[in-house]
Amino acid sequence: MKRSLLFLLLLIPFLFALFELFILENVKDPIKYIYTISGISSTVILFFTILISLIKKHFNILKYRRMIGLYGFFYALIHFLNFTVLDAELNIDFIFKETLDKPFIYLGMGAFLILIFMAITSTNRLFKIYQPYHKLIYLSLILITIHFIMAQKSLTIMQLFYIAIIILIGYLKLLQQIIRKNRVH
Repeated sequence: MKRSLLFLLLLIPFLFALFELFILENVKDPIKYIYTISGISSTVILFFTILISLIKKHFNILKYRRMIGLYGFFYALIHFLNFTVLDAELNIDFIFKETLDKPFIYLGMGAFLILIFMAITSTNRLFKIYQPYHKLIYLSLILITIHFIMAQKSLTIMQLFYIAIIILIGYLKLLQQIIRKNRVH
């Protein structure tokens, strides 16, 4: 029951986007809209995956972390496909030129490559081998945050609030790691 409910909850941004794009048809710039909804959904879900260990005393959903992380990857994949298929129209020259000319794009590509590695190695068998490398999620989230900030023409109060939450989560995770290390020694 919990898994099904979580599955549906994580699908809400996707279903909402489909509803807005194809039923209501009230989106003026579909490519920008898909960038926004997929980028924010991916970022929020991926940050939530690292937050799970901080809240496990109150909500023990640790066994769903892989599924949640794969949803974060799903939205990142939509974000990437929006760039390559809809925006760049599969023009490889354009994709390489944009990636090299705009730093926020190569930061996003770097983060996406890390997420691909993590998604591929998230099976039980491969995770046992590559678990230490899954700490790369922190690097990916830093790259995603910088990608997000650089992609904005100007920052609104809401975006600044969003960045403050990202910094707070990062601080709490760092504090958790320091406390854990001090207990071991």
